[in-house]
Formats: sequence, structure tokens, C-alpha cells
Amino acid sequence: MKPEMIQAFMLKNGECFDSATIFDIQTKLEQLDDSKGMTLMGLEFQKPTFILIIAILLGWERFFLDDIGLGVVKVITCYGCGIWWLVDIFSAKRRTYRYNYNKLNTALMMVH
Repeated sequence: MKPEMIQAFMLKNGECFDSATIFDIQTKLEQLDDSKGMTLMGLEFQKPTFILIIAILLGWERFFLDDIGLGVVKVITCYGCGIWWLVDIFSAKRRTYRYNYNKLNTALMMVH
């Protein structure tokens, strides 16, 4: 991918990834053709701040991160009597970063 396309991708989606993975993502994007890179530009990633707000207010962030099974169990158990809800608040951003990174890696494997 051209450096301008990589920069555009990072400007659009940089906040969706952990700073520790940014260099790895840029390296992977450099190895792509421009035509394949355009496919990645259309991907939508979850915003960690939005997921954190959902976790605090509703406790439904697991549904947004495609963790439906645990989301249902969490709601049925009244958020683990509140304990699960509290733990999820502190881990929401980290789980969102991991979800986005895995989504990007899956897309990269499909494009190659």
C-alpha cells in the first residue's frame, strides 16, 4: 500500500487500536497492494470510548463485540450481581482494541 493510503487508514481508524499494535498494523499494510488496501478502508471498527460508555451505562458492550453468549449470560445473571458489570467496565477498552485487531487480521487474511 502507498504511504498516503496507510496514513489515511491510520487517521480514520487509529483510535480503534492499541498503541502497542500500531507499528505491526502499519507493517502489515505496507505489504498489501493498493487495490487490496481499498477493501480495508471500508471496514468499520468499534470505537473504544463508545464501548466504554455502553459498558458503564447499559452493560451491553459484549453484544457490540460479538460476544453474544456471554452477553446473554451476563444479563440473565443481573450482571453477575454487579461484579461482572464492574469488571467489564475496566476491561472494555482493552477488549475493544483486541476485537478490532482480530477483525483487521481476519480481513487481511481474506484479502491475501
